[in-house]
Amino acid sequence: MSTKAQRQVWGETLSELSDLDERILVLDGDLATSTRADILAESHPDRFIQVGIAEQNIVGMAFGLSTLGYRPWLSSFGVFFTHRALDQVRMLVSQTKAPVRIAAAYSGLLNGSSGKTHQDIEDFAIMRAMPNMTVIAPADAVEARAAIKWVAEHDGPVYIRFARDAVQAVFEEDYVFTPQKPVVLRDGSDLTVVSTGVQTSRVAEALDSLELEGIRAKHVHVPMLKPLDEQELLHELRGAQLIVTVEEHSVLGGLGGLVCELTAGSQEPAHVSRIGLADRWSESAPNDFLLDKYGLSPAKVAQQIKASLNTRK
Repeated sequence: MSTKAQRQVWGETLSELSDLDERILVLDGDLATSTRADILAESHPDRFIQVGIAEQNIVGMAFGLSTLGYRPWLSSFGVFFTHRALDQVRMLVSQTKAPVRIAAAYSGLLNGSSGKTHQDIEDFAIMRAMPNMTVIAPADAVEARAAIKWVAEHDGPVYIRFARDAVQAVFEEDYVFTPQKPVVLRDGSDLTVVSTGVQTSRVAEALDSLELEGIRAKHVHVPMLKPLDEQELLHELRGAQLIVTVEEHSVLGGLGGLVCELTAGSQEPAHVSRIGLADRWSESAPNDFLLDKYGLSPAKVAQQIKASLNTRK
């Protein structure tokens, strides 16, 4: 199973798709070697536009190109599109339903020690609240590739999150991406754990260790946070005495908020414990340090799940 970085897979897959689809363009914000848009720039230089450090202009240009029939992808760190260019995304992409694809590289907490200025821990909350926006967070390289192919054919705006670094594979190479649907990765009766993005890989490792201790958790991965088949997710959560959400994102407004919104309005409300970044900024540090400090490493996730179970006894 593939353990490539998602950004690498994005560059490779988009280059392959460009052989077949002349509508594909990439507009880059002077970060092509980081986002791996350079792969497409080398294979299809006529499809690559280097705009420079001008994210607001990138969005405006992409909108204009979309009106001419193109399917533009935006290349930069996610934080620059969800914050610096948010007005343009809101006005030109979301409100018009333009088929612009935001390839949000270096998303989440881990961004090569660039620190809090570049850590986008609010993107789910922002983009979930954006009407017409599809929000995707693949678990690994395999799902990233499958999701990219789906996005390429989707007629509407998309925000897709790509991690900087590779994680352990979650899916086999023949995995089929199904929009809006949650994915059950394992069954268990002690609790239900819901995760998204590359954090799903770390959660899977945490649940492996808990199973050795006799704790059997159901694990549900949510690759598409919006739109979401809410009834399907509620079905998978039904009967759970404890639900734990885990995400490389703020505990406010992301996956945890989504699950709380759904369960609060259901006929079977359940206790929900949210694992993610608390309401604070992080810092520049190596990946392992950050994951451990903010409770997102497999060991810390397992520890918090056990603590939540103990409080429910």
